[in-house]
Amino acid sequence: MNLYKTIIEHEVFPAMGCTEPTACAYAAALAAEQLDGEVEELTLAVDKGTFKNGDAVVVPFTDGAKGNLIAAALGAYLKNPQLKLELLKESTEEMKQKGKLLCEKAKLLCLNEEKIFCVDVKVSNTQSSARAILKGGHTHLYRLEKNGKVIFEEESAKKGILSYRTQIKSMKLTELLSLVNHLDTDDLAFIEQGINLNLALVKEGHALKKTGYQLERMFKKGLIANDLFFKTKKTIGLAIDARMGGVNSPAMTSGGSGNQGIITTLIPYIVGKELKIEDETIKKSIALAHLINAYTKCYIGELSVICGCAMSAGASTASAIVYQQAGLNLEKIKLAVDNIVGDLSGLICDGAKPGCAMKSITSVDAALRSAFMALEDCAPAMNDGVVGKTIEESIQNLARITMEGMLEVDPTVLRILQSKCKT
Repeated sequence: MNLYKTIIEHEVFPAMGCTEPTACAYAAALAAEQLDGEVEELTLAVDKGTFKNGDAVVVPFTDGAKGNLIAAALGAYLKNPQLKLELLKESTEEMKQKGKLLCEKAKLLCLNEEKIFCVDVKVSNTQSSARAILKGGHTHLYRLEKNGKVIFEEESAKKGILSYRTQIKSMKLTELLSLVNHLDTDDLAFIEQGINLNLALVKEGHALKKTGYQLERMFKKGLIANDLFFKTKKTIGLAIDARMGGVNSPAMTSGGSGNQGIITTLIPYIVGKELKIEDETIKKSIALAHLINAYTKCYIGELSVICGCAMSAGASTASAIVYQQAGLNLEKIKLAVDNIVGDLSGLICDGAKPGCAMKSITSVDAALRSAFMALEDCAPAMNDGVVGKTIEESIQNLARITMEGMLEVDPTVLRILQSKCKT
């Protein structure tokens, strides 16, 4: 098994719209493909993180409609699971209208006891019924049923972790990151594809006049200098404005997240270009960011209580900038990660939404500061807060804060979101 290619296959891929609603669409398409005839009834059940992330984000091709349920309804009529998380691009006006009608009687449930990513879709009509369950990853099919009979079941997801993640957790980070020394031309070409996809979102963000646009306004008023920090924050803000605004263009993900894909791809790209780093080194630094993001997700979870854009993607991106300047220097990469952990620990995720651009800009600022300070050997000492003796320990301590110390955050956020739905 080529571990790098396996990680990229499962965690770095194009996705149309926010990955949680789109995963609901994918699961619905898988189930609906098994039906004899068109879907008449639909029930969607999702884990807490997916429920939270799909609540307020605009779904592409829906004229501004939000949420997991409309995405699942569209997927049920599309029946095109072969496109995975790009399936929404085949939406039609007729499907959109049918999807909205289906939503009026469809059910959305939250699996409060589910500990990992899970999307469970049941569809039926008078002739037949079907069910598809994704578990452990946005595109990872766990079970497929037709008329109550299991026609596919994947063993590895039963334990709640995919097999390659078990391998990653058993490795020292230096061993994992050394994979960037063995990238082939296809790997580098795929990184370039991700850069181009995410840069295209930047152009679409201008028209929305949201966070990135406001940064431009601040610059024009003389409130912000035209420096590397401003250029990077503006670019990331515009791209995430577009994606969270439901534009009909895909993003390249990282760790299964489009926003994290934008951050881990475009920050190293912008910084590398500005500092005249060789193109191949820039691409390898982005690959390294994907690897650290995947490693971190093994501990904090697919959908975390904390903001993945700030913590996971922030640490990954800071490490990529260090790599551009100092190569695989694990001591300095650890300092970069420690700076992020020391700065942003506890920043919560309150769901995917247009406001994610604000937190992403915080991530940009922290990532750049953390990287450039690390290159000067500046970071918190190991007795400073939750920072660990090793880079692995720092990430694991962050996971303890997330998995043990913040257990009530998601339930509280969900209660707030659900109370809004009733008003």
